[in-house]
Amino acid sequence: MSDISEYESFLRKYDQEHILHFWDKLSDDDRDELIQDIKTINIPEVISYFQKATENLSSDQEKLDDRLKPIPSSLYGAVSRTNPELLLSYEEEGLKQISEGRVGVLLLAGGQGTRLGSSDPKGMYDVGLPSHKSLYQIQAERIKKLMQLANERMGKSCVITWFIMTSEHTMDPTIEFFEKNNYFGLNKNNVVVFEQGLLPCFTFDGKIIMDKPHKISLAPDGNGGLYRALKDKKVLDMIENKGIKYLHAHSVDNILVKVADPVFIGYCVIKNADCAAKVVEKAFPTEALGVVCNVDGKYQVVEYSEITLKTAEMRNNDGRLTFSAGNICNHFFTTEFLRNVANKYEKDLKLHIAKKKIPYVDLDGKRCKPEKPNGIKIEKFVFDVFQFAKTLVVWEVNREDEFSALKNSDAADKDTPTTARKDLFSLHKRFIEAAGGKFDTDSVICEISPLISYAGEGLRPYVQGKILKSPYYLASPNESLPAQNGN
Repeated sequence: MSDISEYESFLRKYDQEHILHFWDKLSDDDRDELIQDIKTINIPEVISYFQKATENLSSDQEKLDDRLKPIPSSLYGAVSRTNPELLLSYEEEGLKQISEGRVGVLLLAGGQGTRLGSSDPKGMYDVGLPSHKSLYQIQAERIKKLMQLANERMGKSCVITWFIMTSEHTMDPTIEFFEKNNYFGLNKNNVVVFEQGLLPCFTFDGKIIMDKPHKISLAPDGNGGLYRALKDKKVLDMIENKGIKYLHAHSVDNILVKVADPVFIGYCVIKNADCAAKVVEKAFPTEALGVVCNVDGKYQVVEYSEITLKTAEMRNNDGRLTFSAGNICNHFFTTEFLRNVANKYEKDLKLHIAKKKIPYVDLDGKRCKPEKPNGIKIEKFVFDVFQFAKTLVVWEVNREDEFSALKNSDAADKDTPTTARKDLFSLHKRFIEAAGGKFDTDSVICEISPLISYAGEGLRPYVQGKILKSPYYLASPNESLPAQNGN
């Protein structure tokens, strides 16, 4: 398109001509920026997204009870119900794949710490541990330690490449933070930061919202934007070129996450899965965790609100909830499956709507901040690819060992910095007691550097037969503590 009249007729076709409302008043630079926005956004595609998403909204109110089945036990493993020899064989397989350089990590790190009261990316958040390590540092050090373990066990030095998906707002601060902290001891060439896509925000009647007279209002496309970003940013090409066959994908905000967990990787590889979900058992029927299950013969995550209380409360003969596989945004994918999704299925991903208060420009060009939701953001969810899997398996882990989310400030009653700290202290206390150490008090502040131990191994030389005082921090001799966020 060469002149403005062509843009006008193009936008009119999709009932979006208001985008050019301020054209006559814009400077040349602002006009260039607006035209760039229009070119970057695939208008026909995003309009079809709006139509598809709002159709889903009206049709999705039905409950799914009659169409729901649990994941069959042959595809549903659990740490607590697996004998130690079998667990060891899974771990061995996982370490073997890691030592061959076939395992990478996909970190979903698009979120800001807004609900935590921070404007930084959530991965930079200091939870208040004795070490003051951020979530990014804790996870980087777990990767570093795991490479060392795989090397020791398999006699081969190896690399776990870390792919970090950020959003528009978290990209630059994340890169600066890693550079400032020398990538926490990882080789910077093995840390790949890329940005997820953006989608326009819409009014309830389908008009694209303007953020400024020359700027369309855009929002990140949800953690399910991963699949398009992997393709568009050429990250999938890089994964394939590096010979990586398996990816562990997880969200940044779980302080207990076992990054590239060799047991989980090994279980998935041995089961020949192309896709997997690590889950925790739901604590009670109405817990607000989505459940991995089978609907009409396809795998999906069903939200608690989509089933009746009667179904949520169903139990098996052993007393466990029938629908107990609580989704924690912790997944395994083969590279081949990701390529199939990116090339074939991404366009069919379900679209989710979030009603939000979205700043907008009124007809006089004044920017307004609404007091109640005035529009929608369209998001894709990472787990909505389960339906495309040939073999999906589920691996249930103990919540107290592997899942403690950080979502809210301490004003809330769960998923706060305080609960995250307590859960980490409790886990590390159990590690120390299992290695023959004891504490002089029950209420313990206790942190073990991931550079010392990935999952409780190798602690005997430090703690066996000792009575330890709280607060206790077991640091690696050569580790330096981080530069604080912004300090």
